[in-house]
Amino acid sequence: MLETIQTAFVKVQDKLVDWVRQLILHLPNFLIALLIIVVGWYLARYIYRVVHQLVLRASGSRNVSDLLASISRVIIVGLALFIGLSVLGLSSVVASGLAGAGIVGLAIGFALQDPLANLFSGIMMSVKELYRVGDLVETNGHLGLIQGITLRTTLLKTLQGQEVAIPNKDVLQSPLVNYTTTGSRRIDLSFGVSYGDDLGNVRQVAKRAIESAVTQLPDREVEVYWTEFGDSSINGVIRFWQSETSQRDFLASRSQAIEALKTAFDDADIMIPFPIRTLDFGIRGGEKLSDLPLKFVDPD
Repeated sequence: MLETIQTAFVKVQDKLVDWVRQLILHLPNFLIALLIIVVGWYLARYIYRVVHQLVLRASGSRNVSDLLASISRVIIVGLALFIGLSVLGLSSVVASGLAGAGIVGLAIGFALQDPLANLFSGIMMSVKELYRVGDLVETNGHLGLIQGITLRTTLLKTLQGQEVAIPNKDVLQSPLVNYTTTGSRRIDLSFGVSYGDDLGNVRQVAKRAIESAVTQLPDREVEVYWTEFGDSSINGVIRFWQSETSQRDFLASRSQAIEALKTAFDDADIMIPFPIRTLDFGIRGGEKLSDLPLKFVDPD
Protein backbone atom coordinates (compact mmCIF):
# COMPACT_ATOMS: atom_id res chain seq x y z
CA MET A 1 0.00 0.00 0.00
CA LEU A 2 2.81 2.37 0.95
CA GLU A 3 4.68 1.47 -2.22
CA THR A 4 1.61 2.31 -4.33
CA ILE A 5 1.30 5.70 -2.67
CA GLN A 6 4.99 6.44 -3.25
CA THR A 7 4.66 5.45 -6.91
CA ALA A 8 1.68 7.77 -7.39
CA PHE A 9 3.48 10.60 -5.63
CA VAL A 10 6.50 10.16 -7.91
CA LYS A 11 4.27 10.27 -10.98
CA VAL A 12 2.60 13.45 -9.77
CA GLN A 13 5.99 14.97 -9.01
CA ASP A 14 7.31 14.08 -12.46
CA LYS A 15 4.20 15.60 -14.04
CA LEU A 16 4.61 18.84 -12.11
CA VAL A 17 8.27 19.02 -13.04
CA ASP A 18 7.36 18.48 -16.69
CA TRP A 19 4.77 21.26 -16.50
CA VAL A 20 7.30 23.62 -14.94
CA ARG A 21 9.81 22.72 -17.63
CA GLN A 22 7.22 23.35 -20.36
CA LEU A 23 6.24 26.63 -18.71
CA ILE A 24 9.85 27.79 -18.65
CA LEU A 25 10.29 26.79 -22.28
CA HIS A 26 7.14 28.64 -23.37
CA LEU A 27 7.57 31.56 -20.98
CA PRO A 28 8.94 33.93 -23.68
CA ASN A 29 6.03 33.11 -26.00
CA PHE A 30 3.59 33.53 -23.10
CA LEU A 31 5.05 36.93 -22.24
CA ILE A 32 4.94 38.01 -25.88
CA ALA A 33 1.32 36.85 -26.22
CA LEU A 34 0.38 38.65 -23.00
CA LEU A 35 2.11 41.79 -24.23
CA ILE A 36 0.24 41.60 -27.55
CA ILE A 37 -3.11 41.27 -25.77
CA VAL A 38 -2.37 44.14 -23.36
CA VAL A 39 -1.14 46.41 -26.18
CA GLY A 40 -4.21 45.45 -28.25
CA TRP A 41 -6.47 46.33 -25.32
CA TYR A 42 -5.01 49.80 -24.89
CA LEU A 43 -4.85 50.31 -28.65
CA ALA A 44 -8.55 49.40 -28.86
CA ARG A 45 -9.40 52.03 -26.24
CA TYR A 46 -7.43 54.66 -28.15
CA ILE A 47 -9.01 53.74 -31.48
CA TYR A 48 -12.45 53.82 -29.81
CA ARG A 49 -11.95 57.46 -28.82
CA VAL A 50 -10.54 58.44 -32.23
CA VAL A 51 -13.30 56.72 -34.22
CA HIS A 52 -15.95 58.12 -31.87
CA GLN A 53 -14.75 61.70 -32.39
CA LEU A 54 -14.31 61.35 -36.16
CA VAL A 55 -17.72 59.76 -36.76
CA LEU A 56 -19.45 62.20 -34.40
CA ARG A 57 -17.88 65.10 -36.26
CA ALA A 58 -18.84 63.67 -39.66
CA SER A 59 -22.38 62.45 -38.93
CA GLY A 60 -23.48 64.46 -35.90
CA SER A 61 -25.16 61.34 -34.52
CA ARG A 62 -23.98 60.05 -31.14
CA ASN A 63 -25.71 56.72 -31.70
CA VAL A 64 -23.80 56.12 -34.92
CA SER A 65 -20.48 57.19 -33.40
CA ASP A 66 -20.98 54.93 -30.35
CA LEU A 67 -21.85 51.96 -32.56
CA LEU A 68 -18.95 52.29 -35.00
CA ALA A 69 -16.47 53.01 -32.20
CA SER A 70 -17.61 49.91 -30.30
CA ILE A 71 -17.33 47.78 -33.44
CA SER A 72 -13.78 49.02 -34.05
CA ARG A 73 -12.80 48.25 -30.43
CA VAL A 74 -14.17 44.71 -30.63
CA ILE A 75 -12.29 44.10 -33.88
CA ILE A 76 -8.96 45.29 -32.42
CA VAL A 77 -9.37 43.24 -29.21
CA GLY A 78 -10.38 40.11 -31.16
CA LEU A 79 -7.44 40.53 -33.53
CA ALA A 80 -5.00 40.88 -30.61
CA LEU A 81 -6.48 37.79 -28.95
CA PHE A 82 -6.12 35.67 -32.09
CA ILE A 83 -2.52 36.82 -32.62
CA GLY A 84 -1.70 36.04 -28.98
CA LEU A 85 -3.09 32.51 -29.31
CA SER A 86 -1.10 32.00 -32.49
CA VAL A 87 2.11 33.02 -30.69
CA LEU A 88 1.38 30.37 -28.05
CA GLY A 89 1.14 27.77 -30.78
CA LEU A 90 -2.60 27.32 -30.45
CA SER A 91 -3.21 27.52 -34.18
CA SER A 92 -5.88 24.83 -34.02
CA VAL A 93 -7.76 26.86 -31.41
CA VAL A 94 -7.50 29.93 -33.63
CA ALA A 95 -8.73 28.03 -36.67
CA SER A 96 -11.62 26.51 -34.71
CA GLY A 97 -12.47 29.92 -33.30
CA LEU A 98 -12.51 31.51 -36.75
CA ALA A 99 -14.63 28.71 -38.19
CA GLY A 100 -17.03 28.88 -35.25
CA ALA A 101 -17.23 32.64 -35.49
CA GLY A 102 -18.02 32.38 -39.19
CA ILE A 103 -20.81 29.85 -38.65
CA VAL A 104 -22.26 31.79 -35.72
CA GLY A 105 -22.02 35.04 -37.69
CA LEU A 106 -23.82 33.47 -40.66
CA ALA A 107 -26.59 32.14 -38.44
CA ILE A 108 -26.96 35.46 -36.66
CA GLY A 109 -27.01 37.27 -40.01
CA PHE A 110 -29.94 35.17 -41.25
CA ALA A 111 -31.79 35.46 -37.95
CA LEU A 112 -31.29 39.22 -37.64
CA GLN A 113 -31.57 40.16 -41.30
CA ASP A 114 -34.28 42.80 -40.87
CA PRO A 115 -32.89 44.33 -37.63
CA LEU A 116 -29.41 44.57 -39.17
CA ALA A 117 -30.88 46.14 -42.32
CA ASN A 118 -32.67 48.73 -40.18
CA LEU A 119 -29.49 49.31 -38.20
CA PHE A 120 -27.28 50.02 -41.19
CA SER A 121 -30.05 52.01 -42.85
CA GLY A 122 -30.13 54.21 -39.76
CA ILE A 123 -26.37 54.67 -40.00
CA MET A 124 -26.57 55.65 -43.67
CA MET A 125 -29.42 58.09 -43.05
CA SER A 126 -27.55 59.70 -40.16
CA VAL A 127 -24.44 60.13 -42.28
CA LYS A 128 -26.33 61.50 -45.29
CA GLU A 129 -28.62 63.68 -43.13
CA LEU A 130 -31.74 63.06 -45.21
CA TYR A 131 -33.83 64.77 -42.55
CA ARG A 132 -33.64 66.08 -39.01
CA VAL A 133 -35.87 66.22 -35.97
CA GLY A 134 -38.68 68.70 -36.58
CA ASP A 135 -38.76 68.35 -40.38
CA LEU A 136 -42.11 67.90 -42.11
CA VAL A 137 -41.80 64.80 -44.30
CA GLU A 138 -44.00 62.38 -46.21
CA THR A 139 -42.94 58.75 -46.54
CA ASN A 140 -44.56 55.30 -46.63
CA GLY A 141 -48.02 56.88 -46.79
CA HIS A 142 -47.52 59.04 -43.68
CA LEU A 143 -47.24 62.84 -43.45
CA GLY A 144 -45.93 64.37 -40.26
CA LEU A 145 -43.10 65.80 -38.18
CA ILE A 146 -39.94 63.89 -37.33
CA GLN A 147 -39.88 63.28 -33.56
CA GLY A 148 -36.76 61.14 -33.28
CA ILE A 149 -34.28 59.05 -35.25
CA THR A 150 -32.85 55.88 -33.73
CA LEU A 151 -30.62 53.23 -35.25
CA ARG A 152 -33.68 51.05 -35.91
CA THR A 153 -36.73 53.26 -36.50
CA THR A 154 -37.79 56.76 -37.48
CA LEU A 155 -40.43 58.22 -35.16
CA LEU A 156 -43.02 60.31 -36.99
CA LYS A 157 -45.87 62.32 -35.47
CA THR A 158 -48.72 62.67 -37.93
CA LEU A 159 -50.73 65.86 -38.32
CA GLN A 160 -53.62 64.10 -36.55
CA GLY A 161 -51.44 63.57 -33.46
CA GLN A 162 -50.59 59.87 -33.79
CA GLU A 163 -47.03 58.61 -33.45
CA VAL A 164 -45.76 56.23 -36.11
CA ALA A 165 -42.55 54.17 -35.88
CA ILE A 166 -41.28 53.40 -39.38
CA PRO A 167 -38.38 50.95 -39.86
CA ASN A 168 -35.32 52.75 -41.22
CA LYS A 169 -35.05 50.18 -44.01
CA ASP A 170 -38.50 51.14 -45.31
CA VAL A 171 -37.68 54.85 -45.11
CA LEU A 172 -34.41 54.42 -47.01
CA GLN A 173 -35.91 52.23 -49.74
CA SER A 174 -39.06 54.34 -50.29
CA PRO A 175 -39.50 57.82 -51.78
CA LEU A 176 -39.27 60.56 -49.15
CA VAL A 177 -40.62 64.10 -49.54
CA ASN A 178 -39.08 66.69 -47.21
CA TYR A 179 -41.09 69.94 -47.10
CA THR A 180 -38.69 71.70 -44.73
CA THR A 181 -35.20 71.56 -46.24
CA THR A 182 -35.87 73.89 -49.21
CA GLY A 183 -37.27 76.69 -47.03
CA SER A 184 -40.17 77.37 -49.41
CA ARG A 185 -43.35 75.70 -50.57
CA ARG A 186 -45.63 76.20 -53.58
CA ILE A 187 -49.41 76.25 -53.38
CA ASP A 188 -51.39 75.10 -56.43
CA LEU A 189 -55.07 76.07 -56.47
CA SER A 190 -57.40 74.83 -59.20
CA PHE A 191 -60.48 76.82 -60.27
CA GLY A 192 -62.91 77.18 -63.13
CA VAL A 193 -64.76 80.06 -64.84
CA SER A 194 -67.62 80.17 -67.30
CA TYR A 195 -67.13 80.11 -71.05
CA GLY A 196 -68.61 83.61 -71.30
CA ASP A 197 -65.89 85.30 -69.21
CA ASP A 198 -62.84 87.10 -70.65
CA LEU A 199 -59.88 84.85 -69.76
CA GLY A 200 -57.37 87.69 -69.86
CA ASN A 201 -59.42 89.70 -67.38
CA VAL A 202 -59.85 86.61 -65.18
CA ARG A 203 -56.09 86.12 -65.10
CA GLN A 204 -55.46 89.70 -63.97
CA VAL A 205 -58.21 89.61 -61.34
CA ALA A 206 -56.93 86.31 -59.94
CA LYS A 207 -53.30 87.51 -59.74
CA ARG A 208 -54.25 90.78 -58.02
CA ALA A 209 -56.41 88.89 -55.52
CA ILE A 210 -53.59 86.56 -54.50
CA GLU A 211 -50.93 89.29 -54.42
CA SER A 212 -53.02 91.49 -52.12
CA ALA A 213 -54.41 88.85 -49.77
CA VAL A 214 -51.72 86.17 -49.30
CA THR A 215 -48.12 86.53 -48.11
CA GLN A 216 -45.72 85.12 -50.69
CA LEU A 217 -42.09 85.12 -51.73
CA PRO A 218 -41.17 88.49 -53.30
CA ASP A 219 -38.92 86.93 -55.96
CA ARG A 220 -41.62 84.54 -57.17
CA GLU A 221 -44.39 85.67 -59.48
CA VAL A 222 -47.97 84.52 -59.13
CA GLU A 223 -48.69 82.24 -62.09
CA VAL A 224 -52.03 81.51 -63.76
CA TYR A 225 -52.37 78.74 -66.36
CA TRP A 226 -55.40 77.39 -68.17
CA THR A 227 -55.45 73.62 -68.13
CA GLU A 228 -58.53 72.32 -69.98
CA PHE A 229 -61.95 72.87 -71.47
CA GLY A 230 -64.26 71.35 -68.86
CA ASP A 231 -67.84 70.19 -69.21
CA SER A 232 -69.25 73.45 -67.90
CA SER A 233 -66.18 75.64 -67.30
CA ILE A 234 -62.71 76.55 -68.50
CA ASN A 235 -60.41 75.18 -65.83
CA GLY A 236 -57.13 76.65 -64.71
CA VAL A 237 -54.60 76.65 -61.88
CA ILE A 238 -53.05 79.53 -59.95
CA ARG A 239 -49.65 78.96 -58.33
CA PHE A 240 -47.73 80.98 -55.77
CA TRP A 241 -44.87 80.40 -53.32
CA GLN A 242 -44.59 81.00 -49.59
CA SER A 243 -41.61 80.92 -47.25
CA GLU A 244 -43.42 79.09 -44.45
CA THR A 245 -43.20 75.33 -44.86
CA SER A 246 -45.35 74.07 -41.99
CA GLN A 247 -48.59 72.30 -42.82
CA ARG A 248 -50.62 74.76 -40.73
CA ASP A 249 -49.30 77.76 -42.65
CA PHE A 250 -49.83 75.89 -45.91
CA LEU A 251 -53.50 75.23 -45.14
CA ALA A 252 -54.03 78.79 -43.86
CA SER A 253 -52.54 80.33 -47.02
CA ARG A 254 -54.58 78.07 -49.27
CA SER A 255 -57.76 78.96 -47.37
CA GLN A 256 -56.98 82.71 -47.65
CA ALA A 257 -56.38 82.27 -51.38
CA ILE A 258 -59.74 80.57 -51.89
CA GLU A 259 -61.56 83.33 -50.00
CA ALA A 260 -59.69 86.07 -51.91
CA LEU A 261 -60.47 84.48 -55.30
CA LYS A 262 -64.16 84.06 -54.49
CA THR A 263 -64.47 87.68 -53.32
CA ALA A 264 -62.55 89.04 -56.32
CA PHE A 265 -64.59 87.01 -58.79
CA ASP A 266 -67.85 88.19 -57.23
CA ASP A 267 -66.74 91.83 -57.35
CA ALA A 268 -65.66 91.51 -61.01
CA ASP A 269 -68.85 89.62 -61.98
CA ILE A 270 -66.84 86.53 -62.94
CA MET A 271 -68.95 83.42 -62.67
CA ILE A 272 -67.78 80.13 -61.21
CA PRO A 273 -70.35 77.89 -62.95
CA PHE A 274 -72.25 74.97 -61.57
CA PRO A 275 -72.11 71.72 -63.55
CA ILE A 276 -74.49 71.96 -66.54
CA ARG A 277 -76.06 69.07 -68.46
CA THR A 278 -77.65 69.49 -71.90
CA LEU A 279 -80.30 66.91 -72.90
CA ASP A 280 -80.68 66.00 -76.58
CA PHE A 281 -83.92 64.23 -77.51
CA GLY A 282 -83.23 63.63 -81.18
CA ILE A 283 -81.16 60.90 -82.75
CA ARG A 284 -78.71 63.39 -84.30
CA GLY A 285 -78.73 65.69 -81.29
CA GLY A 286 -79.42 69.40 -80.97
CA GLU A 287 -83.20 69.03 -81.40
CA LYS A 288 -85.62 70.68 -78.97
CA LEU A 289 -88.25 68.73 -77.13
CA SER A 290 -91.00 70.96 -78.63
CA ASP A 291 -89.90 70.10 -82.18
CA LEU A 292 -90.21 66.36 -81.73
CA PRO A 293 -93.41 64.54 -82.83
CA LEU A 294 -94.83 63.03 -79.71
CA LYS A 295 -97.29 60.16 -79.66
CA PHE A 296 -99.50 59.49 -76.73
CA VAL A 297 -100.78 55.99 -76.15
CA ASP A 298 -104.19 55.55 -74.60
CA PRO A 299 -103.72 53.22 -71.66
CA ASP A 300 -107.22 51.84 -72.26
